[in-house]
Amino acid sequence: MTPAHHTPHIRLTQPAITRRQFVLAAATAAVSGLQGCVPAVSNRTSVAATSGSTHLRLIGEARLPSALQFQGTTVGGLSGIDYNPETGLYYLLSDDGSGRNPARFYTARLPFDANGIGEPEITGMTPLRRQDGSAYPGVIRSAGGGEVVDPESIRWRAASQTLLWTSEGNPLTGSAPSLNESRADGVLLRRFVLPPMFDLDPSQGPRNNLSFEGLTITPDGKTAWVSMEASMLQDGPVPTVQAPGGPCRLTQFDVASGQVLRQVAYIPDAIPRAPQLPSTRADNGISEILMLDNHRMLVLERAYMGGYDTARGNSLRLYVVDTRQASNTLDLPTLQGAAFEPLRKTLLADFASFVGPGAGKRLDRLDNTEGMTWGPQLPGGNRSLVFISDDNFNSMQITQLLVFEFLGDTP
Repeated sequence: MTPAHHTPHIRLTQPAITRRQFVLAAATAAVSGLQGCVPAVSNRTSVAATSGSTHLRLIGEARLPSALQFQGTTVGGLSGIDYNPETGLYYLLSDDGSGRNPARFYTARLPFDANGIGEPEITGMTPLRRQDGSAYPGVIRSAGGGEVVDPESIRWRAASQTLLWTSEGNPLTGSAPSLNESRADGVLLRRFVLPPMFDLDPSQGPRNNLSFEGLTITPDGKTAWVSMEASMLQDGPVPTVQAPGGPCRLTQFDVASGQVLRQVAYIPDAIPRAPQLPSTRADNGISEILMLDNHRMLVLERAYMGGYDTARGNSLRLYVVDTRQASNTLDLPTLQGAAFEPLRKTLLADFASFVGPGAGKRLDRLDNTEGMTWGPQLPGGNRSLVFISDDNFNSMQITQLLVFEFLGDTP
């Protein structure tokens, strides 16, 4: 098996291509930065995070080559990942909303055991299509009509052998955020009906590129949760280095009927540190969610601080919340000034503890991690946890696959 610090080559089910060199220049990465991730601050006192020890053990790291070509498309912008235990395949969702190539997802294999990770293998590419089978238009081609999608998160629905996926939409084309269900061949089956609060409006509703970033299905398969990356305009301002962001709304749906069941609020952390240069960007928000059981949820917060080297410019923190321990905010049109109880969160791991010199397997950097899924059970009985980063189709960033052993959510 490949050690954690080594970057394995990728194996394809089509003729091999020349691998482009990875470039780790932080200054250029800071200019391009991460997409989105601007949460807001509630005017209520947020519930402080409870600090915990690291509950993850790093197994290994793999990277995909920059601008990898597969079946006529560029593999990049991988914002979502999910695992199908029946086939051993991972679904990788690209956030390319038909800008470079058609909106799409890939399938892949990622071999690993408790001691290390092997070579990733891209096995297929499937375009996402509308109900009539036509392709989703890109922004430039949307003048003639049609929803423009910005795919962000994907989940395999075992009961129906279908895929749920989210889109952040595109306010410039009038395309609202959406929760969708598609067949395994990519053809749309339905769009879930959303509460009016998610409608596009200049004075309220989702912020541009900061809406449905996360998606998870409960283990019983009955409900799905969708998470906002940031608060909506009516719910609070953006975060600062001094003040936490939020509240971000997490909305629960009955998968069979599509009915909205409940909604809770989550307060993201303050930006971990100020950008090194005043003119560079810094932000923090929810990049993905994943059910631990039918009620408890893992929440991944991802922050970016411009101007730092690759080891300090990105921050990843993993929290656990209990969805039962919060108010239902579904009937609150605004969260500013409203009386509600946000989710109480417990820190499971700060990924900074895996970066830099030290004993054991270590990472030399983190990147724009947006995908998280359970992988196969490890020989010792613990679950594996897999993360993937979105390189924004930027050669200065990386598509990084991280595999951990999940050691539990209690000390």
